[in-house]
Amino acid sequence: MTEELLAATAARLLAVTEARLTRLPGGGNNRLYRVDSAAGPAVLKHYFRHPADPRDRLDAEFRLCTYAWESGLRALPRPLGRDDSQGVGLYAFQPGQRVTSEGIDGDAIAQALAFLRALQGGRDSRAASALPAASEACFSQEEHVRMLEGRMTRLEGMEGTTAVDWEAQAFVGEELRPAWEALRRTFDGASETPLPPGERVISPSDFGFHNALRSESGRYAFLDFEYAGWDDPAKLVCDFFCQVAVPVPLSHFTTFAQGVAELGPEPGATRARIHSLFPLYRLKWCCILLNPFLPVDLARRSFARPDTVAAKALQLAQARALLHAPSEP
Repeated sequence: MTEELLAATAARLLAVTEARLTRLPGGGNNRLYRVDSAAGPAVLKHYFRHPADPRDRLDAEFRLCTYAWESGLRALPRPLGRDDSQGVGLYAFQPGQRVTSEGIDGDAIAQALAFLRALQGGRDSRAASALPAASEACFSQEEHVRMLEGRMTRLEGMEGTTAVDWEAQAFVGEELRPAWEALRRTFDGASETPLPPGERVISPSDFGFHNALRSESGRYAFLDFEYAGWDDPAKLVCDFFCQVAVPVPLSHFTTFAQGVAELGPEPGATRARIHSLFPLYRLKWCCILLNPFLPVDLARRSFARPDTVAAKALQLAQARALLHAPSEP
């Protein structure tokens, strides 16, 4: 879609005669625009779609934001409108500044936990029950294992003709796969018993301070819920500390893990699951960093930011560094 058509869509959703679009930086999977109109500032997200990627990012994010606002949460953008035919979501503009790892302190962690607790407040409602499973949700130990094996297998099928492509192929075959095979033995006989619904959480997914803004008053707002839904709380914690965009210092691990574990009725079992799965999720994030070497993921990132090819070498270096980082929190 052209920006002219996107502007017309924004104007229609806002019920105004004219809307002006300004492209915003960021957006790893989508195109982001600030919308200025008589209705006030807003943000338009044009979501990536591809036949080989069936995830409905627009629906997941808009549902989660709608549920959260109807539950009384305000530490996230208010949903304003959507056009499913064009893959467009419109949200209230959220002011604030991006944060760095150095800015993540005890208060930031407390606000993140407060947001997660509030998100569970309406978990027994009809709106909550209508939320989907989170992207790549895992509800048994065996599902966590299968998830990582699937990512590993996809990477082993990568193709490419450049030196960095060949280097990535060698890294997967000579370093990443052996590391997974060694760790996988610790999951022999992994249970297929599903996590009871009462022990699952409504997860923002891809949750962390890379998807947050800090206001001048020190309040955090959380963004980007296109993978959100019901999930294992242990996966939420592991992803929170394994994402590499704005790393969360491991000094906060015990506090955050305990806070998330207490969202459910079996905090001891959740804490044990967090510790057992953490090394597995380090490997998962190594795989995620290598996504630009896969055709569909390269297409998605190029849709949002056309500089992905140049970033391949950097992400390969990050994957290698993560693989060799300490595996215990």
